[in-house]
Amino acid sequence: MSELVIVESPAKAKTIQKYLGTGFEVVASMGHVRDLPKSKLSVDIEHNFEPTYIEMKGKEDVIKDLKSRAKKSSRVWLATDPDREGEAISWHLAQLLGLDTEQNNRVEFNEITKTGVQAGMSHPHKIDLDLVNAQQARRILDRIVGYQLSPFLWRKIRRGLSAGRVQSVAVRLVVDRENEIRAFQPREYWSIDAKLTAKSSRKVFSAHLAEVDGKKAELASGADADKILKSLDGADFIVKSVKKRVTSR
Repeated sequence: MSELVIVESPAKAKTIQKYLGTGFEVVASMGHVRDLPKSKLSVDIEHNFEPTYIEMKGKEDVIKDLKSRAKKSSRVWLATDPDREGEAISWHLAQLLGLDTEQNNRVEFNEITKTGVQAGMSHPHKIDLDLVNAQQARRILDRIVGYQLSPFLWRKIRRGLSAGRVQSVAVRLVVDRENEIRAFQPREYWSIDAKLTAKSSRKVFSAHLAEVDGKKAELASGADADKILKSLDGADFIVKSVKKRVTSR
Protein backbone atom coordinates (compact mmCIF):
# COMPACT_ATOMS: atom_id res chain seq x y z
CA MET A 1 0.00 0.00 0.00
CA SER A 2 1.27 3.46 -0.87
CA GLU A 3 1.23 6.54 1.34
CA LEU A 4 -1.12 9.35 0.33
CA VAL A 5 0.16 12.94 0.25
CA ILE A 6 -2.51 15.66 -0.14
CA VAL A 7 -1.48 19.09 -1.43
CA GLU A 8 -3.60 22.02 -2.66
CA SER A 9 -2.43 22.55 -6.23
CA PRO A 10 -2.46 19.97 -9.07
CA ALA A 11 0.72 21.53 -10.49
CA LYS A 12 2.51 21.05 -7.15
CA ALA A 13 1.17 17.50 -6.93
CA LYS A 14 2.92 16.50 -10.17
CA THR A 15 6.25 18.01 -9.13
CA ILE A 16 6.16 16.54 -5.61
CA GLN A 17 5.17 13.13 -6.99
CA LYS A 18 8.32 13.20 -9.12
CA TYR A 19 10.50 13.95 -6.07
CA LEU A 20 8.89 11.35 -3.78
CA GLY A 21 8.77 8.58 -6.36
CA THR A 22 7.26 5.15 -5.84
CA GLY A 23 5.58 4.31 -2.57
CA PHE A 24 3.79 7.65 -2.52
CA GLU A 25 0.66 8.93 -4.23
CA VAL A 26 0.34 12.74 -4.39
CA VAL A 27 -3.09 14.27 -5.07
CA ALA A 28 -4.58 17.78 -4.87
CA SER A 29 -7.53 18.97 -2.80
CA MET A 30 -8.00 21.92 -5.21
CA GLY A 31 -8.04 24.36 -2.28
CA HIS A 32 -10.73 24.37 0.41
CA VAL A 33 -13.09 21.39 0.72
CA ARG A 34 -15.47 22.64 3.46
CA ASP A 35 -16.99 26.03 4.22
CA LEU A 36 -19.95 27.75 5.85
CA PRO A 37 -23.10 27.34 3.70
CA LYS A 38 -24.12 30.48 1.83
CA SER A 39 -27.84 30.09 2.50
CA LYS A 40 -27.69 31.04 6.19
CA LEU A 41 -25.49 32.59 8.89
CA SER A 42 -24.20 29.16 10.04
CA VAL A 43 -22.59 30.65 13.16
CA ASP A 44 -24.26 29.97 16.51
CA ILE A 45 -23.79 33.36 18.17
CA GLU A 46 -25.50 32.20 21.37
CA HIS A 47 -23.19 29.20 21.84
CA ASN A 48 -19.56 30.30 21.65
CA PHE A 49 -19.85 31.29 17.97
CA GLU A 50 -19.80 27.64 16.91
CA PRO A 51 -19.59 27.35 13.09
CA THR A 52 -21.45 24.78 11.01
CA TYR A 53 -19.47 23.54 8.01
CA ILE A 54 -20.62 21.64 4.94
CA GLU A 55 -18.78 20.08 2.02
CA MET A 56 -18.36 22.71 -0.68
CA LYS A 57 -20.58 22.51 -3.74
CA GLY A 58 -18.67 21.51 -6.84
CA LYS A 59 -16.11 19.56 -4.79
CA GLU A 60 -18.16 16.35 -4.53
CA ASP A 61 -15.99 14.37 -6.96
CA VAL A 62 -12.75 15.63 -5.40
CA ILE A 63 -13.91 14.72 -1.88
CA LYS A 64 -15.16 11.31 -2.99
CA ASP A 65 -11.82 10.59 -4.67
CA LEU A 66 -9.83 11.71 -1.61
CA LYS A 67 -11.89 9.46 0.70
CA SER A 68 -11.45 6.51 -1.63
CA ARG A 69 -7.69 6.97 -1.92
CA ALA A 70 -7.30 7.53 1.85
CA LYS A 71 -9.00 4.17 2.60
CA LYS A 72 -6.57 2.37 0.29
CA SER A 73 -3.46 4.09 1.68
CA SER A 74 -1.23 2.95 4.51
CA ARG A 75 -0.87 6.52 5.75
CA VAL A 76 -2.18 9.98 4.88
CA TRP A 77 0.07 13.06 4.90
CA LEU A 78 -1.47 16.55 4.90
CA ALA A 79 0.86 18.74 2.85
CA THR A 80 -1.21 21.84 2.19
CA ASP A 81 0.44 25.28 1.96
CA PRO A 82 2.46 26.44 5.02
CA ASP A 83 0.18 29.34 5.98
CA ARG A 84 -3.04 30.07 7.89
CA GLU A 85 -5.37 28.99 5.07
CA GLY A 86 -3.29 25.90 4.36
CA GLU A 87 -3.42 24.86 8.01
CA ALA A 88 -7.20 25.21 8.01
CA ILE A 89 -7.50 23.12 4.83
CA SER A 90 -5.44 20.38 6.49
CA TRP A 91 -7.75 20.47 9.52
CA HIS A 92 -10.87 20.24 7.33
CA LEU A 93 -9.31 17.35 5.40
CA ALA A 94 -8.60 15.58 8.70
CA GLN A 95 -12.26 15.99 9.66
CA LEU A 96 -13.47 14.65 6.30
CA LEU A 97 -11.09 11.68 6.22
CA GLY A 98 -11.40 10.77 9.92
CA LEU A 99 -7.74 11.47 10.71
CA ASP A 100 -6.44 11.94 14.24
CA THR A 101 -5.36 15.59 14.70
CA GLU A 102 -3.09 14.47 17.55
CA GLN A 103 -0.93 12.46 15.16
CA ASN A 104 2.12 13.88 13.40
CA ASN A 105 0.50 13.74 9.97
CA ARG A 106 1.11 17.35 8.88
CA VAL A 107 4.09 18.13 6.64
CA GLU A 108 5.14 21.47 5.16
CA PHE A 109 7.11 22.20 2.01
CA ASN A 110 8.69 25.65 2.26
CA GLU A 111 10.05 25.22 -1.25
CA ILE A 112 9.03 22.83 -4.01
CA THR A 113 12.47 21.39 -4.65
CA LYS A 114 13.79 17.90 -4.01
CA THR A 115 15.62 19.14 -0.91
CA GLY A 116 12.59 21.09 0.33
CA VAL A 117 10.22 18.13 -0.14
CA GLN A 118 12.60 15.71 1.58
CA ALA A 119 13.08 18.13 4.48
CA GLY A 120 9.32 18.53 4.88
CA MET A 121 8.66 14.78 4.86
CA SER A 122 11.39 14.19 7.46
CA HIS A 123 9.87 16.68 9.94
CA PRO A 124 6.15 15.83 10.34
CA HIS A 125 4.17 17.46 13.16
CA LYS A 126 0.65 17.91 14.49
CA ILE A 127 -1.81 20.30 12.88
CA ASP A 128 -1.31 23.75 14.43
CA LEU A 129 -4.72 24.35 16.00
CA ASP A 130 -3.80 27.95 16.89
CA LEU A 131 -3.43 28.72 13.19
CA VAL A 132 -6.63 26.83 12.44
CA ASN A 133 -8.52 28.84 15.06
CA ALA A 134 -7.08 32.07 13.65
CA GLN A 135 -8.45 31.18 10.22
CA GLN A 136 -11.81 30.18 11.69
CA ALA A 137 -12.03 33.48 13.59
CA ARG A 138 -11.39 35.39 10.36
CA ARG A 139 -14.00 33.35 8.48
CA ILE A 140 -16.61 33.69 11.25
CA LEU A 141 -16.05 37.45 11.51
CA ASP A 142 -16.43 37.75 7.73
CA ARG A 143 -19.73 35.91 7.94
CA ILE A 144 -21.16 37.78 10.95
CA VAL A 145 -20.28 41.23 9.64
CA GLY A 146 -21.26 40.48 6.05
CA TYR A 147 -24.56 38.74 6.82
CA GLN A 148 -25.75 41.01 9.63
CA LEU A 149 -24.34 44.47 8.87
CA SER A 150 -24.91 44.53 5.10
CA PRO A 151 -28.70 43.96 5.37
CA PHE A 152 -28.81 46.71 8.01
CA LEU A 153 -27.20 49.10 5.51
CA TRP A 154 -29.75 48.05 2.90
CA ARG A 155 -32.61 48.95 5.24
CA LYS A 156 -31.16 52.21 6.54
CA ILE A 157 -29.23 53.64 3.58
CA ARG A 158 -29.45 51.90 0.20
CA ARG A 159 -29.67 48.37 -1.21
CA GLY A 160 -26.49 46.94 -2.66
CA LEU A 161 -24.15 48.42 -0.05
CA SER A 162 -21.76 45.96 1.59
CA ALA A 163 -19.95 45.83 4.91
CA GLY A 164 -16.84 43.79 5.64
CA ARG A 165 -14.59 42.81 8.52
CA VAL A 166 -11.76 45.07 7.30
CA GLN A 167 -13.68 47.43 5.03
CA SER A 168 -16.02 48.68 7.79
CA VAL A 169 -13.18 49.46 10.21
CA ALA A 170 -11.20 51.21 7.47
CA VAL A 171 -14.20 53.41 6.63
CA ARG A 172 -14.56 54.28 10.33
CA LEU A 173 -10.89 55.34 10.49
CA VAL A 174 -11.31 57.52 7.40
CA VAL A 175 -14.47 59.14 8.82
CA ASP A 176 -12.84 59.81 12.21
CA ARG A 177 -9.83 61.39 10.52
CA GLU A 178 -12.02 63.54 8.28
CA ASN A 179 -13.98 64.76 11.32
CA GLU A 180 -10.70 65.71 13.02
CA ILE A 181 -9.67 67.68 9.92
CA ARG A 182 -12.99 69.51 9.78
CA ALA A 183 -12.89 70.34 13.50
CA PHE A 184 -9.32 71.67 13.34
CA GLN A 185 -8.99 75.34 14.25
CA PRO A 186 -5.94 76.91 12.51
CA ARG A 187 -3.81 79.27 14.58
CA GLU A 188 -0.71 81.32 13.90
CA TYR A 189 2.63 80.23 15.28
CA TRP A 190 6.25 81.24 14.77
CA SER A 191 9.56 79.53 15.35
CA ILE A 192 13.13 80.76 15.66
CA ASP A 193 16.10 78.88 14.27
CA ALA A 194 19.74 79.90 14.20
CA LYS A 195 22.92 78.95 12.39
CA LEU A 196 25.79 78.91 14.89
CA THR A 197 29.51 78.33 14.74
CA ALA A 198 32.21 77.99 17.37
CA LYS A 199 34.94 80.62 17.55
CA SER A 200 37.61 78.01 16.88
CA SER A 201 35.77 76.39 13.97
CA ARG A 202 34.24 77.21 10.62
CA LYS A 203 31.64 74.45 10.82
CA VAL A 204 28.06 75.68 11.07
CA PHE A 205 25.37 73.82 12.99
CA SER A 206 21.65 74.46 13.39
CA ALA A 207 19.85 75.32 16.60
CA HIS A 208 16.16 75.65 17.38
CA LEU A 209 14.62 77.81 20.11
CA ALA A 210 12.86 75.39 22.44
CA GLU A 211 12.47 77.27 25.74
CA VAL A 212 12.24 80.83 26.99
CA ASP A 213 12.93 81.43 30.71
CA GLY A 214 12.49 77.69 31.40
CA LYS A 215 9.15 77.47 29.62
CA LYS A 216 8.27 75.99 26.22
CA ALA A 217 8.69 78.59 23.50
CA GLU A 218 5.25 79.42 22.12
CA LEU A 219 5.39 82.34 19.70
CA ALA A 220 1.87 83.29 18.64
CA SER A 221 2.75 86.27 16.47
CA GLY A 222 5.51 88.01 14.56
CA ALA A 223 5.71 90.60 17.34
CA ASP A 224 6.51 87.84 19.88
CA ALA A 225 9.23 86.50 17.59
CA ASP A 226 10.73 89.97 17.04
CA LYS A 227 10.82 90.57 20.80
CA ILE A 228 12.81 87.36 21.35
CA LEU A 229 15.14 88.16 18.44
CA LYS A 230 15.96 91.58 19.95
CA SER A 231 16.86 89.96 23.26
CA LEU A 232 19.18 87.55 21.44
CA ASP A 233 20.98 90.21 19.45
CA GLY A 234 24.71 90.00 20.14
CA ALA A 235 24.30 87.20 22.69
CA ASP A 236 26.83 84.41 23.25
CA PHE A 237 25.59 80.83 23.13
CA ILE A 238 26.93 77.84 25.05
CA VAL A 239 26.61 74.16 24.11
CA LYS A 240 25.95 72.39 27.41
CA SER A 241 26.09 68.80 26.14
CA VAL A 242 26.43 66.71 22.99
CA LYS A 243 24.67 63.41 22.29
CA LYS A 244 25.89 61.07 19.57
CA ARG A 245 23.81 58.29 18.04
CA VAL A 246 23.86 55.99 15.03
CA THR A 247 20.83 55.97 12.75
CA SER A 248 19.91 53.86 9.73
CA ARG A 249 18.11 55.29 6.71
